[in-house]
Amino acid sequence: MQFRPCIDLHQGKVKQIVGETLNTEQKPIIENFVSEYGSAHYASLFQRDALQGGHVIMLGGGNEQAATEALQAYPGGLQIGGGITADNAARYLELGATHVIVTSYLFEGGELNERNLQRLVAEVGKDRLVIDLSCKAKDDGWYVVTKQWTVFSSFAVDETHLRQLAEYCDEYLIHAVDVEGKRSGVQRDLAKALSEWTTIPTTYAGGCRSLDDLEQFRELTDGRLDITIGSALDIFGGALSYDEVVAYNRQLAR
Repeated sequence: MQFRPCIDLHQGKVKQIVGETLNTEQKPIIENFVSEYGSAHYASLFQRDALQGGHVIMLGGGNEQAATEALQAYPGGLQIGGGITADNAARYLELGATHVIVTSYLFEGGELNERNLQRLVAEVGKDRLVIDLSCKAKDDGWYVVTKQWTVFSSFAVDETHLRQLAEYCDEYLIHAVDVEGKRSGVQRDLAKALSEWTTIPTTYAGGCRSLDDLEQFRELTDGRLDITIGSALDIFGGALSYDEVVAYNRQLAR
């Protein structure tokens, strides 16, 4: 298990947003934090602390410049997602990303688009692709949600599908959308299931708010999953010390 950092971008700024409030007409977007610093500031911080495999997520348009600045500040240290397709994926790798992270492009029309998956693999290679299976609970299971987490697909996140897709990618990134951004604790049943099902490196995101949560997550998953933390960190306006999380991460690596 290791801690993976994140940089979420919205309208060109580093923010922490409750993701499921994006693109909803009934409710305003809930912003937990809007940073006074640019994306390169955080990328440089993660580079200083030798944190590998973090992700930059572009939430909608207008974030390309900020994403580029982050990748160039920490070349070879960050992955990137948000609006990635077979047509633009290679460009972001050239800018310094280690991997591209893809969701909606793979689930056009609510089902897995195998043609688009094959195009991506042909363009960047399996070893540079992370599939984001961000999901919400439904009908006693979990289903991928797309279009900034507002639309359910018919694709279940289960052992069979995880084993099938592992043939096409290097890692998974899985947001527990029901708790993401809410600082309400890890979605334990999902984390436990993922630790039993996944056969490739997998990062869980959603709800972690304390060092106790981190330790409970490690025990729950037997250390088989990595984890990312956003809104809860003090560098993003939360109460959890980033420096303490980095120290915890270093202790695990010994």
